[in-house]
Amino acid sequence: MKQKIIAIVGPTAVGKSKMAVMLAKKFDGEIISADSIQIYKTLNIGSAKVSEKEMEGIRHYGIDIALPTTQLSAFDFVQNAKSWIEEIVKRKKIPIIVGGTALYVKALLENYNLGASPDEKLRQNLKQEYEAKGLKFMAEKLKKLDKCLAEKTDLSNPIRLLRTLEIALSNSNKTKKESEYDYKLFALNVDRELLYKRINIRVDQMFGEGLESEVHSILVKYGENAPAFKAIGYKEFLPYFKKEISKEEMILQIKQHSRNYAKRQLTFIRGMSNVQFVDVQNFNQAYKKIEKEIENWLQ
Repeated sequence: MKQKIIAIVGPTAVGKSKMAVMLAKKFDGEIISADSIQIYKTLNIGSAKVSEKEMEGIRHYGIDIALPTTQLSAFDFVQNAKSWIEEIVKRKKIPIIVGGTALYVKALLENYNLGASPDEKLRQNLKQEYEAKGLKFMAEKLKKLDKCLAEKTDLSNPIRLLRTLEIALSNSNKTKKESEYDYKLFALNVDRELLYKRINIRVDQMFGEGLESEVHSILVKYGENAPAFKAIGYKEFLPYFKKEISKEEMILQIKQHSRNYAKRQLTFIRGMSNVQFVDVQNFNQAYKKIEKEIENWLQ
């Protein structure tokens, strides 16, 4: 019998962490974070990292496991997640996967073979092609190869773009098998106008909580080439610190990039298998709906 797993995905600022904690308390679960930024130590405010208070005593995995200088991939997440799932099951609890990096969740639940390590020859060829033909050409190449991956990827980020092209081009990365798990996958969403309003409010709150000081300390300690500085909410500070743009322009960029990312997240999620969208404008009503679905499924 396959292990049962609950998974919660959705765009930024939609309430995924809160929903996961409520479900964990109801169904005696523990939470695995599927977030490519919350893995980093010290990236707290800009990643909207779930706080100890917000965890409400529920054990979380996949948070604060790497320095901002570390480059982690979907392959790394899947390997870690499988280990965490085994640990959770041994304690007779149900694993709950939650996060906005839907590629991680898709790779785990749909059992994609991501390969054990990067193909160095392919990586070198892609790098040479990028240097010869430019970013726009490589972005179009990815769109033709895999539209869903392209929608999820920051096409203005050469490192992310080339790594995603590796995944799309590698034969091993194109294959998937039957899922190892019996899973329920819920995608939280709200009206787009309301979602964008929430994102704008969240960004303002981050600045009120000291985001600028957080980013400056990370820059001083790790440098601007750290992989963590490719993330929205962090990368926009670099031109600001260099006095190339004003603070107001930088804040507007973070809000715009966050809204664009939310749109890409939703596009990618719609391409996932067995996903059930749930409107969370009335959060308690949405919780009751998901709770009932899970109760019936666990019987």
